[in-house]
Amino acid sequence: MISTLPVVRTTRLELWQYLGFKHVNGPAKWGSYAKAQYIAEVRDQFSVPLESIAEQIGDRNRTVQRLYRAMMVIRQAEQAGVFSRENRYKGSFSFSHLYTGLDYDGFNRFLQIKDESVESKTPVPPKRMAELGELCRWLYGDRKQNIKPVIESQNPDLAILDEVLQNDSAIDTLRNGMPLHIARDISLGDEKIFRLALAQAKTALQRAAGALTTGYSKHSPDLLQTGREIAEIADDLVDQMERKSATRKKKRTEGGDV
Repeated sequence: MISTLPVVRTTRLELWQYLGFKHVNGPAKWGSYAKAQYIAEVRDQFSVPLESIAEQIGDRNRTVQRLYRAMMVIRQAEQAGVFSRENRYKGSFSFSHLYTGLDYDGFNRFLQIKDESVESKTPVPPKRMAELGELCRWLYGDRKQNIKPVIESQNPDLAILDEVLQNDSAIDTLRNGMPLHIARDISLGDEKIFRLALAQAKTALQRAAGALTTGYSKHSPDLLQTGREIAEIADDLVDQMERKSATRKKKRTEGGDV
């Protein structure tokens, strides 16, 4: 029977780098929010610079700085009263949405956020608190106001939101409660939407052609009718494109003759 138990007495200040290596950048990793909480605690309670934290735990990808900045953004939002994690629409808190998104151009443009290297406790300017509240609601929703988040899954929705945040008209569309994909279409503009739609239609028809032998039978007249309708739409679309191209060519010719 053991009568005594050997222990090593230490302090959090002396121990933080070992825990940090194991749980932030090592084999027993925490989730992104837990990592950010720990980094913020070490930075703020022990006054350890983020560069030193990163060096101690072997972080070479600025993960420490990025996690800290995201944590400070959440704290700013809650302190300003524009967001509360307790009111998020879903049970889980997907901190990685914000942590990842803050590296995107659209998020930076919308929040006018400071670079992670600044190590600021207030990375979002005070004048952008309203926008920060909007962004948090788009990411996490608001249960009290029955607002669902526009982000259903990080991929591809986060990248789509980034596109939207780079276009003022698209942002206004999102503010008016329209779905994310509608706002994205506005951010793309008609030319890109048209090009994308044609490419998607071509891909879908190629897939249908590949499955024709085993996927279609004479007992499916509805599919034949759908095919005829697609052909009619395609013929009409090509006719309109050719007429438009001919009109442009004629105008260029007439302009050259002048």
